[in-house]
Amino acid sequence: MSKARIIITVALLALLVAFGWQVGACYVANLQLQDDLQDLAAQVGTRIGLDPVKSDEDLRASIIRKAESHDIVLRPDQITVRHTGSGDDAVTYLSADYTARVNLLRYSFNLHFTPSSSRR
Repeated sequence: MSKARIIITVALLALLVAFGWQVGACYVANLQLQDDLQDLAAQVGTRIGLDPVKSDEDLRASIIRKAESHDIVLRPDQITVRHTGSGDDAVTYLSADYTARVNLLRYSFNLHFTPSSSRR
């Protein structure tokens, strides 16, 4: 095998690894945000009386902070907060709708994610 072929093969493998790394990082961050949404929707502290009931704005602010910790940029209008039921039967539904941009040299594309607090 010639040296040129080895260099080209190594360069292509490096590009594939870099591409896979960026795409994989986006999917892992999305899964982490989905876990955070499920935790926030459970509102365990509120159910056992340790925390006051959070307003929709408080929940949105919490989601934005959690998303930032995963390098996801969200605006309040990208977050849905819904409440159903009341009292002990109350259920909070949280979701976000965002795109993540993947750049690799001159090629780039968007990945669309919609994590939510509902179990799938």
